[in-house]
Amino acid sequence: MKKEFNFDTISEYNAFNNHETFHPLVSVLDFSKAHERTGSKMNFELYCVFLKDVKCGDLKYGRHNYDYQAGTLVFISPGQTIDVENKTDYYQPVGHGLVFHPDLIRGTSLGKTLSEYNFFSYNTSEALHLSAKERQLVLDLFAKIDTELQQSIDKHSKKLIASNIELLLNYCDRFYDRQFITRDAVNKGVLENFEELLNGYFRSEKPYSIGLPSVAYCAEELHFSANYFGDLIKKETGKSAQEFIQTKIIDVAKNKIFDSNKTVSEIAYELGFKYPQHFIRLFKKRVGSTPNEYRIMN
Repeated sequence: MKKEFNFDTISEYNAFNNHETFHPLVSVLDFSKAHERTGSKMNFELYCVFLKDVKCGDLKYGRHNYDYQAGTLVFISPGQTIDVENKTDYYQPVGHGLVFHPDLIRGTSLGKTLSEYNFFSYNTSEALHLSAKERQLVLDLFAKIDTELQQSIDKHSKKLIASNIELLLNYCDRFYDRQFITRDAVNKGVLENFEELLNGYFRSEKPYSIGLPSVAYCAEELHFSANYFGDLIKKETGKSAQEFIQTKIIDVAKNKIFDSNKTVSEIAYELGFKYPQHFIRLFKKRVGSTPNEYRIMN
């Protein structure tokens, strides 16, 4: 049996899941209607919102345990891959899904704002864990979109479907905000690890070999996607991850300026700057004085 699939169209994914195609650019699926199958790798050129029961065993979610048992939402964007690790045992897919082609939203308000929904680029291990009430709301919105798909396609179809998808995504944005808040204890642990990662970075030779620490580097070291990590830090501290890094750079720089006789250029290279003038510019922007002025004043 084929272990890898490429889904470029709605009709291809509908056929894979034993569903009729009512609209060429969008579909709502009930995975219990699909035939039993073994695991496979699936490459998507579609946007997908999957509502999966936590214990369904269908998707590779990573190493995390989930504390919301009513359901989990996973978001996929074109170019992403989902892999089901067990490619031997048959299983019955369960859950629901919304899939839509990028062409559906071209020229709509959603098409202009879709890039603002960062969760489409989160890792599957950073999925949205729903309460029972939230899960039912998602199912209701799926049903509303599905009802529209049962109608004959007319000049209003695209706008109405896109509007309902946008409403769904706005609720998901709210639910993620709730998740960041309800997992405050976990998030504080991430902040502590972030702080320690940066401390270790500047104690090492990495500034010489790698340069300044980036958000992407820190996210990868802490096992997050860059967007999820950035959103988490922003929700927790009110500052972007980049601002958090810059604050640490300035703190380390102040200690080096105050405690050593090194030149500003030497300090800049020690911090990972390629050009001392970039360091001077950042320092003045954040502190209000140049490194040399700061040294004289202190």
